[in-house]
Amino acid sequence: MTERPRAVVAGWNGFIGHRLVDDLRSRDYEVVRVGRAGPDATWSDPSSLRRAVDGADLVVNLAGKSVGCRYTDANRDEILRSRVATTRQLREAIEQAGHPPRLWMNASTATIYRYALDRPQTESDGELGSGFSVDVARAWEDEFFAGDLPGTRRVALRMAIVLGGPASDLLARVARLGLGGPQYDGWWRQHRRYRGIGDRPSGGPVPIHHSRGRQKFSWIHIDDVLAATRYIDEHPGIDGPVNLSSPRPSDNRTLMAELRRVVRMPLGLPAPRWMLEPALWVLRNESELLLKSRWVLPERLEAAGFDFAWPELGPALDDAVRSRRSQPARAV
Repeated sequence: MTERPRAVVAGWNGFIGHRLVDDLRSRDYEVVRVGRAGPDATWSDPSSLRRAVDGADLVVNLAGKSVGCRYTDANRDEILRSRVATTRQLREAIEQAGHPPRLWMNASTATIYRYALDRPQTESDGELGSGFSVDVARAWEDEFFAGDLPGTRRVALRMAIVLGGPASDLLARVARLGLGGPQYDGWWRQHRRYRGIGDRPSGGPVPIHHSRGRQKFSWIHIDDVLAATRYIDEHPGIDGPVNLSSPRPSDNRTLMAELRRVVRMPLGLPAPRWMLEPALWVLRNESELLLKSRWVLPERLEAAGFDFAWPELGPALDDAVRSRRSQPARAV
């Protein structure tokens, strides 16, 4: 009998990780799960990581503390550490493997690009931004692409906001609170939560962008995240950074109008920053989610011929928000 190929999924216990494990098993992969508590390998046991990746066909790393939190000093440090340290551990395990995996996909983020209203950001000509989130992304990718792994193709998955999980749940809650109008940047007391971090901290005071709700919103449906990982797996010519985002980004005004429709909230107050910040403090999140203009296009996926199942925001939100409401809780 032919032995099944092995896929290693690190950071498997989030909503993307659960879905990815199910998808890989449906493709007849034997899945090895890595996390703080395993169950198959743990970060505290480097030998278990080496055994997991040696002879594996595929490694996917999604590990990292959720950014769905307030950027306190402790959370900022853990957001950075949890990404860089786990990526380093996997890279060292792959370097030591007698039979290294042919493909390693590592999570990254489309937030690595600058605030953009003038033009979209692609892998070929996108400009990196500054500040906390960008510094985390840059350090994450620097660690991922460090060193020489001649037998392993590496792909950094620069994911836009993923619909179908916590991010779209938060956006729907904002709309249900009656704050489903466009969000406007504006004055707010200066704080240091978005300051740079790491070896090369960047950025200064929190900038104010008067985009009047026209800040861009780049997103991707969870189904297309899974389909893109399959496509990258099957197309060996794809390597390096890859933007995982819908080819039809929206803007904040359109996003909030669609959310009001989906949650059946006829009214939505426009939310200047002085109103939005207290609401997100209650929700234990940061306003960057709604106020940063993310304008990202999936140049490399489209050039390779990838076909998005959910290119339009309205149908994607219908599926993501309504299906989440009907899903039973998952036992872990």
